[in-house]
Amino acid sequence: MTLANKVTSVRLVLAPAFFIIYLSHRFFPSVFAVARPSSGEELLLTGPIWTVPVLWILFVGSEITDLLDGIIARKRGEMSDFGKLYDPFADTLTQITYFFCFVIDGILPSFLFLAVLYREYSVLFVRNRMLAKGITMGARMGGKIKTVTYVLAGGLALMASSALRLGLSDGLYRWLCLAAVAVFLVSVIIAIASFIDYVSVYVKTPKAHL
Repeated sequence: MTLANKVTSVRLVLAPAFFIIYLSHRFFPSVFAVARPSSGEELLLTGPIWTVPVLWILFVGSEITDLLDGIIARKRGEMSDFGKLYDPFADTLTQITYFFCFVIDGILPSFLFLAVLYREYSVLFVRNRMLAKGITMGARMGGKIKTVTYVLAGGLALMASSALRLGLSDGLYRWLCLAAVAVFLVSVIIAIASFIDYVSVYVKTPKAHL
């Protein structure tokens, strides 16, 4: 386990932490429920205010580690076949976690999230087939561009969630949701295009003589 891979591993801790904190009000409704003054009924909060800065720290921290692990690997000469697979695996796990949370809150549409799941599992299959040819396939340029758009969509969705949790105007929340969905749609299109690129590379690559 090199230093670069250890940095990558941090995302495997931050992702479930984000999930737990984001949905803490659903896991512990008795703690985060308040009574309506007029009717006495309990209303489940969309998330306590303190979760907003914590979620942003986890989100930004995950993306920083994504930048650092590559820089460290190149500077320390720690590029490896394991790292080529481990880094995109950590990215995918982190991004799916974010998007799942936003789908639960109704910020991102479930059918686009399903498209992301199909794409990521399909790329995993292609990478496994490349391994059968004796080649470790790392992230390609299309995959890297896809990751950037995923981050933008996730950031906008988190802004929308933050606006809701902070009790800001409904108009701002709706505009942030629309922006998040628009960028998410673009990211899915790019993701599908990059998957086609992965398949093209697989088809054109001859089986290694082992």
